[in-house]
Amino acid sequence: MAEGYGFGGEGDWKTSVMLAHDQGDRRRRPGRHLVHGGLHLPPGPGHPKILGAHMLEVCPTIAADRPRIEIHPLGIGNREDPVRLVFDAAPGPATILGICDLGDRFRLVLNEVDVVPPDEPLPKLPVARAVWEPKPDLATSAESWIAAGGPHHTVLSTAVDTEQLGRLRQPARCRSC
Repeated sequence: MAEGYGFGGEGDWKTSVMLAHDQGDRRRRPGRHLVHGGLHLPPGPGHPKILGAHMLEVCPTIAADRPRIEIHPLGIGNREDPVRLVFDAAPGPATILGICDLGDRFRLVLNEVDVVPPDEPLPKLPVARAVWEPKPDLATSAESWIAAGGPHHTVLSTAVDTEQLGRLRQPARCRSC
C-alpha cells in the first residue's frame, strides 16, 4: 500500500479502489492512509471514540512511531500464526470514507474525524490501529453512517479532505467535452 497499490480487507474490491485512488492523491499531497473496520470503544475520558484496526490490511505510513513486527497466535482457521505490523496511528485531522454498493450505483459515505492517541496502551490488540473522535459527535456520526448505509471496511486518510473527496462524485469528463 505504501507504494500506491489498493487493498481491501477480506476481498473488498470497492475499498481497494478507494485506497488506490487516495494513494494516488497522496503522491500530490502529504498524508497517510489505512484500511480498517471501525469498532466503538467503551466510554473513557473525554469524547467518545472509535477504534479502527485490522490485523494485516494496513499501510505503515499512518504510524505515529516506527511499526513493530510481531508474531501472535491467530486462534482461528487452523493457520500458522501471522506476522503483524503493530502500531498506533499518528494524531491529526482525517476523513473516513466508505463505498456502499446499492446494486445499480454506488454511494460514498464520509465522516470527518480527529485521530487521537489511545487513552491507554492496547497490549491485547497487537495490530495496526487508529483511534478517532468522529465529528460532530459519536451519536450523530453513528446514526448518519448507518442511515447512509456506511460499510464496515473503510479508508482513513489524512491526505485527502472532504472537498477533494467530494470531486469523486462528479462524473468524469474528457478534455474535449
